[in-house]
Amino acid sequence: MNFNFRGDLLLSELANFAGNLAVGPLAGIRVIEMAGIGPGPFCAMMLSDMGAEVIRIDRLGLKGSGSRAHVLNRGRRSLALDLKSELGVATVLKLVEKADILIEGFRPGVMERLGLGPDICLERNPKLVFGRMTGWGQHGPLAHAAGHDINYISIGGALGAMGYADRPPAPPLNLVGDFGGGAMYLLAGVLAALIERANSGKGQIIDAAMTDGTASLLTPFYGLMAMNMWTTNRESNKLDGAAHYYGCYACADDTYISIGSIEPQFYALLLEKCGITDSQFDTQQDQKAWPLLREKLARVFKTKTQAEWCAIMEGSDVCYAPVLGLGDAPSHPHNQARKTFVEFDGVTQPAPAPRFSRTQGNIQSPAALVGEHSEQILADWGYSNADIAQLKLADAI
Repeated sequence: MNFNFRGDLLLSELANFAGNLAVGPLAGIRVIEMAGIGPGPFCAMMLSDMGAEVIRIDRLGLKGSGSRAHVLNRGRRSLALDLKSELGVATVLKLVEKADILIEGFRPGVMERLGLGPDICLERNPKLVFGRMTGWGQHGPLAHAAGHDINYISIGGALGAMGYADRPPAPPLNLVGDFGGGAMYLLAGVLAALIERANSGKGQIIDAAMTDGTASLLTPFYGLMAMNMWTTNRESNKLDGAAHYYGCYACADDTYISIGSIEPQFYALLLEKCGITDSQFDTQQDQKAWPLLREKLARVFKTKTQAEWCAIMEGSDVCYAPVLGLGDAPSHPHNQARKTFVEFDGVTQPAPAPRFSRTQGNIQSPAALVGEHSEQILADWGYSNADIAQLKLADAI
């Protein structure tokens, strides 16, 4: 057997390990994030929360900008580069050689025009997982058009299914397209490619489109439609606000509660907890009766405050919860018991999720200012002092 022992390489790796305090299932994985907005940064945050070393490539002209309170950017260091210069592009390509994952959220063709397209990057590093996040996808009639979450979930079929029947569809914040159909599908894609690489030794390109992801999220509803158990009319189905036993109600103190008493035994408990003996409520699935039963139930819930209903129903099998605002959610006893929210660097924010039994991740650092760690990142990724000085002299960093 021929062992090629590189003592200098081993010492270098040990030094990197000793200086890296990251923990989590992705500890040791290196990620390059091309700075963007929305789903790309959210995916990068998730990767960091799971232990990956994520460096964000920011535009040099924005150097010094940003906010520590911008928690979507937590856990990453920032390298500010002039990507219009040959040296800036060459710097990214040199980093690519040591990266496991690169994620970008530009319009199709932008990375290619910069000289950082997937073909070039994979030539430099055949094991690279190259994740691409767009609204419309890398091809198709709308691929190059501007858009936002509300547009992507519109053609995906989701927005048209949300809201009340007598008014326009209600946007569900930007959770469904940007973060659900976008960031989480990009995350699943790059992690799946990372696992496959262990077998093939090869990287690949992930085309994550919010329109695709949104459509994927709707899979169960297409199944229900095929079984004639769902209609395309808003507010006419069990889960879209039509059913009296699944929705939100106002309380006496102008706060709200939510109930989801779908199963018969949970529905029976709801009636019991509400003190309802009206026989009209006995036919739970009579859709023609739903509007009247909703009105009657609304009058019942209006007789007590949210706190009073919590005392009666919370923790029972009614399927009940108070409707809390962003400011109130961190103080709910269940969230406090699970430490669902944490205070980090003076900012209250959601804790890393999901949870791992052996390799729990953490928040590695507060949000970085643009370019805050440029020289430190380059040194950690193998640049010499002379190399860094040359980049500074050329105004590339």
